Amino acid sequence: MPSPRVLIPRQTVPALDVPLLGGGRFNVAASPAPTFSMIVFYRGLHCPLCAKYLMELERLHADFVARGVQPVAISSDSEERAQAMADKVSAKALRFGYELPLAVARQWGLTISTSRGKTSIGIEEPALFSEPGLFLVRPDGTLYWGSTQTMPFARPHFDEIIGAIDFVIKNDYPGRGEYTGEL
Repeated sequence: MPSPRVLIPRQTVPALDVPLLGGGRFNVAASPAPTFSMIVFYRGLHCPLCAKYLMELERLHADFVARGVQPVAISSDSEERAQAMADKVSAKALRFGYELPLAVARQWGLTISTSRGKTSIGIEEPALFSEPGLFLVRPDGTLYWGSTQTMPFARPHFDEIIGAIDFVIKNDYPGRGEYTGEL
């Protein structure tokens, strides 16, 4: 049975190429940000916690961009469902990627869940979808920081990430968790 993998800081991230709402594509290898690409994987339109989380990212979008960070929100939802989520969070600046292949989600270390029917907001869950993850990828395509979850709760706070990025930039702080040798 395949299991999600753990991405290692300072190593190249898996390929990621998805369509974006409004046209174009997000390709992590072809679209490096000056400081970090911030990839926020979300569960989909059915998740009310995702909507709240992405509203906060939209609110702080300019703060990230000012630091050379380019955020993108990605799910396995269809274009229509991704557009409905962008509308729900009143996205003006945040880019939305969609149709994330679940095999790619697993390569990024995301866990996959099965549908439990309609959620508390009355939207049907897809048969399969990925759970949340957040990754900062350096312009050279290597992982700087990553966080994955098996549940929609207790995600990293964007205001804390901004503070961490300020510290990282000021102190040229390296990605940690890179050791893969014998223990």
